[in-house]
Amino acid sequence: MLIDIDQQRLYISSILDIEKKSAFGQYLTPTSIARYMASMFKPIDSKECKLLDPGVGLGSLTMAFLDKWINVQPPLENVEVDTFEVDDYLNSQFRNNLINNYSDLKVNFTLELVDFIENSVQKIKNNNIPHYSHAIINPPYKKIKANSENRRLLSSIGIETVNIYSAFIALSLLLLKPGGQLVAIVPRSFCNGVYYKSFRQFLIKEASILHIHIFSSRDKAFKDDSVLQENIIILLERGTNQENVVISTSTDETFSDYNVFTHPFNHIVSATDPDFFINIPTNQHTCQLESLELIKNSLGDLNIEVSTGPVVDFRNRKELRSKPEKNTGPLLYPHHLSDFFVNWPSEHKNKLEYIQVSDDTKKILYPIGYYVVVRRFSSKDEKRRVNACVVSPKNFKNISVLGFENHINVFHKNKQGLSEELALGIAVYLNSKLVDDQVRQFNGHTQINVADLRHLYYPNLEGLITLGNWAKTQKIIRPDNIDKQIINLV
Repeated sequence: MLIDIDQQRLYISSILDIEKKSAFGQYLTPTSIARYMASMFKPIDSKECKLLDPGVGLGSLTMAFLDKWINVQPPLENVEVDTFEVDDYLNSQFRNNLINNYSDLKVNFTLELVDFIENSVQKIKNNNIPHYSHAIINPPYKKIKANSENRRLLSSIGIETVNIYSAFIALSLLLLKPGGQLVAIVPRSFCNGVYYKSFRQFLIKEASILHIHIFSSRDKAFKDDSVLQENIIILLERGTNQENVVISTSTDETFSDYNVFTHPFNHIVSATDPDFFINIPTNQHTCQLESLELIKNSLGDLNIEVSTGPVVDFRNRKELRSKPEKNTGPLLYPHHLSDFFVNWPSEHKNKLEYIQVSDDTKKILYPIGYYVVVRRFSSKDEKRRVNACVVSPKNFKNISVLGFENHINVFHKNKQGLSEELALGIAVYLNSKLVDDQVRQFNGHTQINVADLRHLYYPNLEGLITLGNWAKTQKIIRPDNIDKQIINLV
């Protein structure tokens, strides 16, 4: 049956209006993923099952669940399924699939053609909670605007989040009975960053994390819909004590190279992390950085700051120049970041690589000095998530100030430059494989924000300066030599 659903999914995905698909933010679940998600649930003691599937689509998840669990031994005596779908066409297709394939089952189906967020908030406010035993979810992926009705509704019951997918998880958790289980396939973006901090706090408070599956290939889980976000599948249990977490991996949705490990929860969420980042180790061992006693310093401990470049080119357009003029300074963009050092100006003519120095721009410019800069966005094909370069005043003659464009993160001390050795040391450290491994545990996309860089631990000042002095002796700084130097610090 699910093979037929997969063929139906491929056909419908090909004919659905792109704007409509984007508006709903829903991507239909491939059969292999639906079956795997259904298999993740732990056996239940009760003979009753009440399943929630918000955003049901064609019903792949619900039907995978029924195929897996309807014939358990001893058999379930009472099965109820509640589904929600705002797309009337998909809802009618799901209804037909149920009639054609599950009409002989003793299952009570309720198909709601209503908005899940609005409906659920109303139930929670009225204390009319269905107390589901299971929830299986492939939620819509769409941002929630700050002034939207959905945002207001969610806030009214204490849920603060910025995307519909995380709202669906939060609401579904509140609709579960104690001990109820939830399996969801979602973007990994909630695992780090400032915007999802409240959601992470909510999740950890309301549920325990039992299992996380991660795909090592970014674009395979929903390849038929050209979804490039890194997705994970997560199993949660409502209101139970947190124990060890199962972490599994596979390259893609075939699960042909499936591996599984177990980690203590403090390897997933550190007890000392105020931001509650969710780390996902992809092997039996955690990152080697965690075992190095010297690397326990925050940027605050080092009295070092990291900030997003303050020059927003479209806002400061009238101050930008393509050629040097009187009272202009360099403006650094991501394309100026080369191999370990900034390469400015670029070879491109007519690039706006200068900024006018005036009373209006002085507050967004930095005095000349040594800085470390990191691209905020990088290509998914790059070998490292963090690519750090040093800004050296030796490359800028007769220059007093610098501009950093908004797509660059800048390490500095109170908006002043660093010492040469310290800047070199920070850049060496950030370009290490050890740091790359650490970042990949909590960051599943190619954007590196200041919150991610602040989340890292660093060597002490003496260690960073030692790395900087080592860098000064190298004609070429090879990445494979960097890790050896860091380990030798101990």
